[in-house]
Amino acid sequence: MTRPLIKVDNLSIHFGLGRRFFGQAPVLKAVDQVSLRIEKGAFFGLVGESGSGKTSLGRALLRAAPVTAGAITYDDGAVRYDVGGLRGSKLRDYRRCAQMIFQDPYAALSPRMTVRDIIAEPLEVMKLTRTRAETDARVREIAAKCRLNLEHLRRFPHAFSGGQRQRISIARALVCRPKFVVADESVAALDVSIQADILNLLKRLQRDLDLTILFISHDLSVVAHVCDHVAVMYHGKIMEQAPTRQLFSNPGHAYTRSLLSAIPSLDPDVPLRAQVYTGG
Repeated sequence: MTRPLIKVDNLSIHFGLGRRFFGQAPVLKAVDQVSLRIEKGAFFGLVGESGSGKTSLGRALLRAAPVTAGAITYDDGAVRYDVGGLRGSKLRDYRRCAQMIFQDPYAALSPRMTVRDIIAEPLEVMKLTRTRAETDARVREIAAKCRLNLEHLRRFPHAFSGGQRQRISIARALVCRPKFVVADESVAALDVSIQADILNLLKRLQRDLDLTILFISHDLSVVAHVCDHVAVMYHGKIMEQAPTRQLFSNPGHAYTRSLLSAIPSLDPDVPLRAQVYTGG
C-alpha cells in the first residue's frame, strides 16, 4: 500500500444554530468524528445526499472551513503539514499543494477577467513565477493540457459554454502544480454528454500529472466511472468505505444499498450493480 497523502483522524465540524435564553444552543454536526485515508495517486470518491457533510469535509481538507476537533495531515514525501495548525507562510505553501475545482463553472469565474488572467491569478497571488513571460508560458502549458484553444485565452468567460468554463476552472486549479485536488460536484451542473468529457479529462490529468483527487458527488454512477475507492457519507458520518468494485458489487451498509437501489434501471433484465459499475 502506498503512503496516504491525506490522513483524517476523528474530524468534527460543528455549527451553532442560533442562541437560546435557556439551555444549550442547538448544534449542527456537519462532520462527526470522520476518519479517512486517501492514498497518494488515488481517485477517491466521496458520495452522499445533499446535506450529508461532503462539501464541509472537502473544504476542511483545504483549510477553507473551520474544524471543531480532530486532525488532518498532508504528507507527499517531500513536505508534511498539520493542516489544522497552518498559519501565515505555511498556509500559503499548503495552498500550492492543494486546490479545489468548484461545482458551478458560471459562478466560479470572474466575468471581468480574461481566461488568461483567470488561469494566471494563482501564480501571481502566490508569486510562483518571476516574469510575465514565465507566467504566460505556465498558463499556455496547462491550458493545452486541459484542451483549451490557446487562441481563446484573451476572451472573457461569457463567450464559453459550461463545459469550456469547467475546463478553465480545472486549468486554474492545476496551474500551480498541486498534488491534491478536491473536485466538489465538478460535473453536476453540466449536461450528461459534457460530463463524460470532463470526467475523462480529469482521469487523464490525474494520470499525466500524478494527482490525487477527492471527487465529491451525489451521483453513484459517476463515481463508479472514475473512482478507485469510495466512501459513503450520511448525516456527517462515514457509513462505509471500500474499493469501488467491492462497494458496488457487495455493499456492506444498508444506507449504501439504499443509494444503489435509488439509481434508475436502464434494463430490468440486467442487475442494477452491473449497470452502474463500469470500472476496471
